[in-house]
Amino acid sequence: MHIDIAWQDVDTVLLDMDGTLLDLAFDNHFWQKLVPQTVSERRNIPLDEAHQLISREYQAVQHTLNWYCLDYWSERLGLDICAMTTAAGANAVLREDTVPFLDALKACGKRRILLTNAHPHNLAVKLEHTGLAQHLDLLLSTHTFGYPKEDQRLWQGVAEHTGLEPARTLFIDDSEPILDSAAKFGIRYCLGVTNPDSGQEDKIYHRHPALNDYRHLLQKLMFKES
Repeated sequence: MHIDIAWQDVDTVLLDMDGTLLDLAFDNHFWQKLVPQTVSERRNIPLDEAHQLISREYQAVQHTLNWYCLDYWSERLGLDICAMTTAAGANAVLREDTVPFLDALKACGKRRILLTNAHPHNLAVKLEHTGLAQHLDLLLSTHTFGYPKEDQRLWQGVAEHTGLEPARTLFIDDSEPILDSAAKFGIRYCLGVTNPDSGQEDKIYHRHPALNDYRHLLQKLMFKES
């Protein structure tokens, strides 16, 4: 799907974090390997059984705020997920195209707002190890609003909190259901990321344009604003 952004009509750029600004490899390894392995060891059950148990738990709360809540998972799995996140934090890394894109947005006078479903502790750990905050104007965790990005009430709250105009906003995320939610609210431009995890094959988006490198946007962005 062709990407055609009228940059002169965009004031605000909302950006997801994991898989969008940071390499999703960190989270995939944490939740799909480290957590099941730890559950297997703590409960003295086979790794396959641990994977099945956790898969059922994940599916039960997918697209709800609990899915992203470290406190919820600590209670459900009997693990100190916050401590595990802190211990693994050094493995969180920025995508190669993140800083060039964010710096270009700043140079063009665009407001750069992080909008993540990540738990505040998860967010803090990743900011500490990546330096991402210095390239953004505002950082928002949906946990402070009480709803995930899949919920229309979150978008209403964010619009009221930031004063953004949906018709003059670009939103980038690596989840198509979340892009659908943003589009439903009226966000004019919704853009997917095809390569959120550097170690996996590219994703395919069916309802939104998508790209694998933000640097492809820079020429038009800088030209439109020059």
